[in-house]
Amino acid sequence: MNTLTDLADLSGRRAIITGGAGHLGRVMAQTLAGMGADLVLVDLDSQKLEDLGQELNDQFSSVVQTISCDLESEDERGDLAKKVLETGEINILINNAAFVGTTELHGWAEPFEKQTLKAWRRAMEVNLTAAFHLSQLFAPSLKVNRGSSIINIGSIYGSIAPDWSLYEGTDMTNPAAYGVSKAALTQLTKWLTTTLGPSVRVNSISLGGIERGQPAKFIGRYIKKTPLCRMACEEDIIGAIAFLSSDMSSYVTGHNLSVDGGWSIS
Repeated sequence: MNTLTDLADLSGRRAIITGGAGHLGRVMAQTLAGMGADLVLVDLDSQKLEDLGQELNDQFSSVVQTISCDLESEDERGDLAKKVLETGEINILINNAAFVGTTELHGWAEPFEKQTLKAWRRAMEVNLTAAFHLSQLFAPSLKVNRGSSIINIGSIYGSIAPDWSLYEGTDMTNPAAYGVSKAALTQLTKWLTTTLGPSVRVNSISLGGIERGQPAKFIGRYIKKTPLCRMACEEDIIGAIAFLSSDMSSYVTGHNLSVDGGWSIS
Protein backbone atom coordinates (compact mmCIF):
# COMPACT_ATOMS: atom_id res chain seq x y z
CA MET A 1 0.00 0.00 0.00
CA ASN A 2 1.24 3.49 -0.83
CA THR A 3 2.10 5.73 2.09
CA LEU A 4 1.02 9.35 2.37
CA THR A 5 4.59 10.30 1.47
CA ASP A 6 4.35 8.22 -1.71
CA LEU A 7 1.04 9.82 -2.70
CA ALA A 8 2.36 13.35 -2.13
CA ASP A 9 5.54 12.81 -4.15
CA LEU A 10 5.54 14.77 -7.43
CA SER A 11 9.05 13.80 -8.49
CA GLY A 12 9.22 13.36 -12.25
CA ARG A 13 6.12 15.45 -12.87
CA ARG A 14 5.95 18.90 -14.44
CA ALA A 15 3.46 21.61 -13.57
CA ILE A 16 2.45 24.83 -15.34
CA ILE A 17 1.17 27.68 -13.19
CA THR A 18 -0.31 30.75 -14.88
CA GLY A 19 -0.10 33.93 -12.87
CA GLY A 20 2.98 32.25 -11.43
CA ALA A 21 4.64 35.44 -10.19
CA GLY A 22 1.60 36.68 -8.27
CA HIS A 23 0.70 36.28 -4.60
CA LEU A 24 -1.01 32.91 -5.01
CA GLY A 25 1.20 31.74 -7.85
CA ARG A 26 4.31 32.11 -5.71
CA VAL A 27 2.82 29.98 -2.92
CA MET A 28 1.66 27.33 -5.37
CA ALA A 29 5.11 27.21 -6.97
CA GLN A 30 6.85 26.80 -3.62
CA THR A 31 4.38 24.07 -2.66
CA LEU A 32 4.81 21.98 -5.80
CA ALA A 33 8.57 22.48 -5.92
CA GLY A 34 8.73 21.28 -2.33
CA MET A 35 6.85 18.15 -3.40
CA GLY A 36 9.43 17.47 -6.11
CA ALA A 37 7.71 18.78 -9.24
CA ASP A 38 9.47 20.62 -12.05
CA LEU A 39 7.77 23.92 -12.88
CA VAL A 40 6.81 26.20 -15.73
CA LEU A 41 5.85 29.61 -14.36
CA VAL A 42 3.88 31.92 -16.62
CA ASP A 43 3.17 35.61 -16.07
CA LEU A 44 3.40 39.03 -17.71
CA ASP A 45 6.17 40.37 -15.47
CA SER A 46 9.38 38.78 -16.73
CA GLN A 47 11.54 40.25 -13.96
CA LYS A 48 9.33 38.90 -11.19
CA LEU A 49 9.35 35.53 -12.94
CA GLU A 50 13.13 35.46 -13.19
CA ASP A 51 13.53 36.44 -9.54
CA LEU A 52 11.11 33.76 -8.38
CA GLY A 53 12.68 31.16 -10.65
CA GLN A 54 16.09 31.87 -9.18
CA GLU A 55 14.72 31.74 -5.65
CA LEU A 56 13.13 28.35 -6.29
CA ASN A 57 16.26 27.01 -7.96
CA ASP A 58 18.28 28.01 -4.91
CA GLN A 59 15.82 26.43 -2.49
CA PHE A 60 14.72 23.24 -4.28
CA SER A 61 16.11 20.70 -6.70
CA SER A 62 13.27 21.28 -9.19
CA VAL A 63 13.87 22.47 -12.74
CA VAL A 64 12.09 25.82 -13.10
CA GLN A 65 11.27 27.35 -16.49
CA THR A 66 9.84 30.88 -16.67
CA ILE A 67 7.92 32.25 -19.66
CA SER A 68 6.53 35.76 -20.03
CA CYS A 69 3.14 35.60 -21.77
CA ASP A 70 0.12 37.85 -22.23
CA LEU A 71 -2.71 35.38 -21.69
CA GLU A 72 -5.13 37.84 -23.23
CA SER A 73 -3.56 37.04 -26.62
CA GLU A 74 -4.59 33.89 -28.44
CA ASP A 75 -1.34 33.92 -30.42
CA GLU A 76 0.80 34.23 -27.30
CA ARG A 77 -1.07 31.35 -25.68
CA GLY A 78 -0.30 29.23 -28.71
CA ASP A 79 3.37 30.22 -28.60
CA LEU A 80 3.43 29.41 -24.88
CA ALA A 81 2.20 25.87 -25.46
CA LYS A 82 4.75 25.37 -28.22
CA LYS A 83 7.64 26.56 -26.01
CA VAL A 84 6.56 24.38 -23.11
CA LEU A 85 6.05 21.21 -25.11
CA GLU A 86 9.35 21.66 -26.95
CA THR A 87 11.10 21.22 -23.61
CA GLY A 88 9.02 18.34 -22.24
CA GLU A 89 5.59 16.95 -21.40
CA ILE A 90 3.35 18.17 -18.60
CA ASN A 91 1.33 16.52 -15.86
CA ILE A 92 -0.32 19.45 -14.06
CA LEU A 93 -1.96 22.62 -15.38
CA ILE A 94 -3.05 25.26 -12.90
CA ASN A 95 -5.18 28.00 -14.44
CA ASN A 96 -4.58 30.71 -11.85
CA ALA A 97 -4.10 33.96 -13.80
CA ALA A 98 -7.04 36.36 -13.61
CA PHE A 99 -8.20 39.92 -13.42
CA VAL A 100 -9.30 40.24 -9.77
CA GLY A 101 -11.33 42.80 -7.87
CA THR A 102 -8.36 45.08 -7.22
CA THR A 103 -6.96 45.00 -10.76
CA GLU A 104 -6.29 48.50 -12.05
CA LEU A 105 -8.25 48.49 -15.29
CA HIS A 106 -10.41 51.29 -16.66
CA GLY A 107 -14.08 50.41 -16.38
CA TRP A 108 -13.43 47.43 -14.10
CA ALA A 109 -13.55 48.08 -10.35
CA GLU A 110 -16.27 50.70 -10.76
CA PRO A 111 -19.96 51.07 -9.87
CA PHE A 112 -22.16 48.94 -12.12
CA GLU A 113 -23.13 51.81 -14.41
CA LYS A 114 -19.45 52.60 -15.07
CA GLN A 115 -18.25 49.05 -15.76
CA THR A 116 -17.32 48.91 -19.46
CA LEU A 117 -17.81 46.24 -22.08
CA LYS A 118 -14.12 46.48 -22.90
CA ALA A 119 -13.19 45.57 -19.32
CA TRP A 120 -15.82 42.80 -19.33
CA ARG A 121 -14.40 41.29 -22.52
CA ARG A 122 -10.79 41.51 -21.31
CA ALA A 123 -11.71 39.77 -18.06
CA MET A 124 -13.55 36.99 -19.85
CA GLU A 125 -10.56 36.45 -22.14
CA VAL A 126 -8.07 36.09 -19.29
CA ASN A 127 -10.24 34.56 -16.56
CA LEU A 128 -12.16 32.08 -18.71
CA THR A 129 -11.15 31.80 -22.36
CA ALA A 130 -7.44 31.41 -21.53
CA ALA A 131 -8.25 28.53 -19.17
CA PHE A 132 -10.30 26.82 -21.89
CA HIS A 133 -7.63 27.41 -24.54
CA LEU A 134 -4.69 26.25 -22.42
CA SER A 135 -6.61 23.15 -21.34
CA GLN A 136 -7.23 22.41 -25.02
CA LEU A 137 -3.61 23.05 -26.04
CA PHE A 138 -2.12 20.90 -23.29
CA ALA A 139 -4.74 18.13 -23.29
CA PRO A 140 -2.78 15.86 -25.68
CA SER A 141 0.23 15.95 -23.36
CA LEU A 142 -1.83 15.56 -20.21
CA LYS A 143 -3.71 12.56 -21.61
CA VAL A 144 -0.58 10.47 -22.05
CA ASN A 145 1.20 11.31 -18.81
CA ARG A 146 0.97 9.92 -15.31
CA GLY A 147 -1.21 11.54 -12.65
CA SER A 148 -2.43 14.33 -14.93
CA SER A 149 -4.48 17.05 -13.29
CA ILE A 150 -6.01 20.39 -14.26
CA ILE A 151 -6.82 22.79 -11.42
CA ASN A 152 -8.88 25.92 -12.09
CA ILE A 153 -8.70 28.67 -9.49
CA GLY A 154 -12.19 29.97 -8.86
CA SER A 155 -13.79 32.13 -6.19
CA ILE A 156 -16.66 32.20 -3.74
CA TYR A 157 -18.17 34.79 -6.09
CA GLY A 158 -18.53 32.07 -8.69
CA SER A 159 -21.37 30.61 -6.63
CA ILE A 160 -22.75 33.46 -4.49
CA ALA A 161 -23.61 37.10 -5.07
CA PRO A 162 -21.71 39.93 -3.37
CA ASP A 163 -23.03 41.29 -0.08
CA TRP A 164 -22.92 45.01 -0.80
CA SER A 165 -23.17 45.92 2.89
CA LEU A 166 -19.52 44.85 3.22
CA TYR A 167 -18.44 47.61 0.86
CA GLU A 168 -20.36 50.54 2.37
CA GLY A 169 -18.11 53.48 3.21
CA THR A 170 -15.14 52.11 1.23
CA ASP A 171 -13.89 52.67 -2.31
CA MET A 172 -13.99 48.91 -2.93
CA THR A 173 -16.39 47.21 -5.32
CA ASN A 174 -17.04 43.83 -6.94
CA PRO A 175 -16.91 43.75 -10.77
CA ALA A 176 -19.70 41.76 -12.42
CA ALA A 177 -17.32 40.08 -14.86
CA TYR A 178 -15.21 38.68 -12.03
CA GLY A 179 -17.98 36.59 -10.47
CA VAL A 180 -19.50 35.64 -13.82
CA SER A 181 -16.15 34.45 -15.21
CA LYS A 182 -15.47 32.43 -12.06
CA ALA A 183 -18.93 30.82 -12.21
CA ALA A 184 -18.29 29.84 -15.81
CA LEU A 185 -14.88 28.47 -14.83
CA THR A 186 -16.57 26.11 -12.37
CA GLN A 187 -18.85 24.85 -15.14
CA LEU A 188 -15.87 24.51 -17.49
CA THR A 189 -14.27 22.33 -14.80
CA LYS A 190 -17.28 20.01 -14.87
CA TRP A 191 -17.36 19.92 -18.67
CA LEU A 192 -13.66 19.08 -18.88
CA THR A 193 -14.10 16.38 -16.25
CA THR A 194 -16.32 14.22 -18.44
CA THR A 195 -14.48 15.19 -21.62
CA LEU A 196 -10.90 14.45 -20.52
CA GLY A 197 -11.56 11.61 -18.11
CA PRO A 198 -10.42 9.04 -17.23
CA SER A 199 -6.87 10.05 -18.15
CA VAL A 200 -7.03 13.60 -16.76
CA ARG A 201 -8.60 14.72 -13.50
CA VAL A 202 -10.11 18.24 -13.46
CA ASN A 203 -11.03 20.13 -10.29
CA SER A 204 -11.43 23.71 -9.12
CA ILE A 205 -10.72 25.61 -5.92
CA SER A 206 -13.05 28.39 -4.80
CA LEU A 207 -11.16 30.79 -2.58
CA GLY A 208 -12.59 33.15 -0.04
CA GLY A 209 -11.46 36.74 0.32
CA ILE A 210 -7.74 37.14 0.99
CA GLU A 211 -6.67 39.83 3.43
CA ARG A 212 -4.40 42.26 1.59
CA GLY A 213 -4.71 45.63 3.26
CA GLN A 214 -8.42 46.23 2.75
CA PRO A 215 -10.08 48.92 4.90
CA ALA A 216 -10.54 47.83 8.51
CA LYS A 217 -14.32 48.23 8.30
CA PHE A 218 -14.48 45.84 5.35
CA ILE A 219 -12.29 43.26 7.09
CA GLY A 220 -14.37 43.49 10.27
CA ARG A 221 -17.63 42.96 8.39
CA TYR A 222 -16.18 40.09 6.38
CA ILE A 223 -14.89 38.31 9.49
CA LYS A 224 -18.31 38.51 11.14
CA LYS A 225 -19.79 36.50 8.26
CA THR A 226 -17.03 33.87 8.32
CA PRO A 227 -17.30 30.89 10.71
CA LEU A 228 -13.51 30.72 11.10
CA CYS A 229 -13.50 34.42 12.04
CA ARG A 230 -10.75 35.59 9.69
CA MET A 231 -10.06 36.34 6.06
CA ALA A 232 -7.87 33.98 4.09
CA CYS A 233 -4.13 34.31 3.55
CA GLU A 234 -2.15 32.99 0.59
CA GLU A 235 -0.85 30.02 2.59
CA ASP A 236 -4.39 28.71 3.01
CA ILE A 237 -4.24 27.35 -0.53
CA ILE A 238 -1.21 25.13 0.13
CA GLY A 239 -3.13 22.06 1.31
CA ALA A 240 -5.71 22.26 -1.46
CA ILE A 241 -3.08 22.61 -4.19
CA ALA A 242 -0.98 19.79 -2.75
CA PHE A 243 -4.02 17.52 -2.54
CA LEU A 244 -5.47 18.15 -6.01
CA SER A 245 -2.08 18.11 -7.77
CA SER A 246 -0.98 14.78 -6.39
CA ASP A 247 -2.09 11.17 -6.08
CA MET A 248 -3.63 12.05 -2.72
CA SER A 249 -6.68 12.97 -4.83
CA SER A 250 -6.38 10.18 -7.41
CA TYR A 251 -10.12 9.42 -7.14
CA VAL A 252 -11.28 13.04 -7.03
CA THR A 253 -12.44 14.77 -10.20
CA GLY A 254 -15.15 17.27 -11.09
CA HIS A 255 -15.00 18.71 -7.59
CA ASN A 256 -15.09 22.37 -6.56
CA LEU A 257 -13.18 22.63 -3.28
CA SER A 258 -14.23 25.64 -1.18
CA VAL A 259 -11.35 27.17 0.77
CA ASP A 260 -13.30 30.00 2.33
CA GLY A 261 -13.39 29.60 6.11
CA GLY A 262 -17.05 28.55 5.86
CA TRP A 263 -18.18 31.77 4.17
CA SER A 264 -20.30 30.05 1.52
CA ILE A 265 -22.49 28.04 3.92
CA SER A 266 -24.67 31.05 4.73
